[in-house]
Amino acid sequence: MKAIVYSSTGSTDVLELVERDIPQPGPGEVRVRIVVSGVNPTDWKSRSGGQPLGFDEVVPNQDGAGIIDAVGPGVDGLTVGDRVWTLLAAWQRPSGTAQEFTVVPAERVAPLPDGVSFDVGASLGVPAVTAHRALTTSEHGPSRLHPGALDGTTVLVQGGAGAVGHAAIQLARWAGATVITTVSSDEKAALATAAGAHHVVDYTVGDAAERIRAIAPSGVDIIVEVAPAANAELDLAVIAQRGTIAVYADNGGGELVLPVRQTFSLNVRYQFLLLYTVGQAALDAAKLDVAAAAEAGALEVGAATGLPLHRFALEQTADAHAAVESGITGKVLIDIAPA
Repeated sequence: MKAIVYSSTGSTDVLELVERDIPQPGPGEVRVRIVVSGVNPTDWKSRSGGQPLGFDEVVPNQDGAGIIDAVGPGVDGLTVGDRVWTLLAAWQRPSGTAQEFTVVPAERVAPLPDGVSFDVGASLGVPAVTAHRALTTSEHGPSRLHPGALDGTTVLVQGGAGAVGHAAIQLARWAGATVITTVSSDEKAALATAAGAHHVVDYTVGDAAERIRAIAPSGVDIIVEVAPAANAELDLAVIAQRGTIAVYADNGGGELVLPVRQTFSLNVRYQFLLLYTVGQAALDAAKLDVAAAAEAGALEVGAATGLPLHRFALEQTADAHAAVESGITGKVLIDIAPA
């Protein structure tokens, strides 16, 4: 089978197209014939040295979608022929989705509902599960998402044109929230609107906090935050009493300084989250809810729904990583094989 591998961390030059034997699943594992692989910032950051290599050779990419073609001993509920999407395929393992077949633990795949495309499936893992976690950590909010779960809640998605922001807009709207998002251009505003945001605020023009407060006079209940340092002042200006600021990235600065009195007077909860360490219970809940939202058509991808797709062939994986690293707007997908 064809696979992309790297045996040392570094630039995209370390990625190599090779031929490898088709792997066999062990106990508790399944083998997936990958149709589409999804690329996320975490993939190029790991490849460039963001985490130790840990293995002689690594296949990159956490997310993908395909069809189970072999099942190891002790696996229940999954069978050969099942359509699935993966999450954390390469976490503490050398076997990501930038290859024709990958073997993963059964708990790292989820059924892909009939009618949901492989493109959607390959776009779910990191973005949608991160967004799900961000929307379910509020002290007074739900731990699961479904239609009506966020009725009466106002959600602010900072950076609504990114992949996580896009998924957060879609999931929050599906669950019944009023969704506000911030963007930095008219182009990104159009994408956030297409994703389903009720209100879009260009934070580069005028007083963003004033405009958000005009929409939500009592403040926003949940902020899905990509840049906590850069947005600290804005977040505290618009957060509601006992609101939650769910932080999933450190764009715009890695040091966060907060005014103690203002923060505790609001009873604000800062919830930091990293997908890899949220725990299996949170991942299992997200898999169920995300699959339900996808089946309902709430997590579509493509320019018409606010997330333009950029496609690459397997042998162009280096270009795909470079596109994500450059900050391209939209979702980068690698076509591995026909469905």
